[in-house]
Amino acid sequence: MTAKTLSVAAALAGAISVAGMALSLPAYADNEKCYGVAKAGENDCANEAGSHSCAGQSTVDYDGGEWQLVPAGSCEEMGGSLEPFEGVNPTPPA
Repeated sequence: MTAKTLSVAAALAGAISVAGMALSLPAYADNEKCYGVAKAGENDCANEAGSHSCAGQSTVDYDGGEWQLVPAGSCEEMGGSLEPFEGVNPTPPA
């Protein structure tokens, strides 16, 4: 393959990937990031501190920089925060 063919293939793959993400966005529309409610290893995606970049890599229960996606309107009811915070949640979800 030539460099031009590879560039076109990469651009097409990127466009398909972005289109796939756009199709899944409505599933997240009724959810919100909730900080301080994830147990160790149960976080969704990267943390605010930048110490890891993937889901399931948290090492501390209810860390204020770790988040989980929860139904919109339920985060604060369950003891979490809509904004990241330092330390560990003093009132973790039951």
